Amino acid sequence: MNGLTTITAWIERNRWIWAAIGVFLLWMALSLVTSRFSLSSLSGVAVSSSFLLLVGIGQMLVVTTGRGNIDLSIPSVMTLSAYLALIIVHGQDSLLVPGILAAVLLGLAAGLINAGLVVLLNIQAIIATLATGYIFATGYVVANGFIPGFVTAPSLRYIATQRLGPLPIMIIIAVLATALASYVLNRTAYGRTLSAVGQNIRAARLAGVRTGRVIALAFVASSLIASLTGMLLGAYVGGAFLEMGQPYLLQSIGAVVLGGTLIFGGSATALGTLFGSLLLVLIVTTMQIAGLPPGTQNVVQGVVIIAVLVLAGGMRLGRRLGPLARLRARFAAPEGGASGR
Repeated sequence: MNGLTTITAWIERNRWIWAAIGVFLLWMALSLVTSRFSLSSLSGVAVSSSFLLLVGIGQMLVVTTGRGNIDLSIPSVMTLSAYLALIIVHGQDSLLVPGILAAVLLGLAAGLINAGLVVLLNIQAIIATLATGYIFATGYVVANGFIPGFVTAPSLRYIATQRLGPLPIMIIIAVLATALASYVLNRTAYGRTLSAVGQNIRAARLAGVRTGRVIALAFVASSLIASLTGMLLGAYVGGAFLEMGQPYLLQSIGAVVLGGTLIFGGSATALGTLFGSLLLVLIVTTMQIAGLPPGTQNVVQGVVIIAVLVLAGGMRLGRRLGPLARLRARFAAPEGGASGR
């Protein structure tokens, strides 16, 4: 019994293990079904999931703040950033620094606007970021008429598509981003206060935590990461188009919850977001190999995410009811003994 309890406690602390097992099983299943799915093809899946991982890390920070906070402006920020890179960089490495600066400023502006609406005006994050997402979408629709052509800077193209030794550069970036996010969550004061705010914002305030600043930084980080990722994604696909960031609306949330971050806040895992991104891309790849239409693929992704949320909600309810059940049993025991006499 003690061994089982130890294993259960370890799994509870390392919820990323389920996504990791899912990645392994799905990869093995695809390898058996099709001979063209090998270690090299998994590398291709990992490159695609790298972009999802980056925006997933930003989404993870927002979700960890609790109260149902989700950043729905991520797709619009990504797409607008890709358009800005085309317009400003103009396919020239000499203009790369102004392009990166524009992406940083866009991310900071978007994050500060979202944070102001949520923290200062106390608007629900889902509503606030959905509204700002529509505003940014108007921006890239206008920018669509000013792009000089689908020419990306060679340096950006190299980072997004080439290898450094045996590994694609994007995979290296994804691993480093995961390590950095894990360090911030587990080894810094901000990571600890972020979890405290997500677990109980009132208790965090009483403990002296500046909760507004913690939440605001999460939204700023999410938008900043989304903007830089959008610029890299534009270089990867060779341009920008209106619906470029749309898949990341659902998938950024899915990667977070599949990886084991609690949707109700207070606990996050960067490693889980990495495996969750891989698993979600593998699920999409499986559906594409099976020839399912895009609409059906969206339905399946939605069902998988809902199932994970239901499971997480059931586990949380069980943790809440467990102490209550033991308390009831403690008070019920004397009654049973008295009636037996």
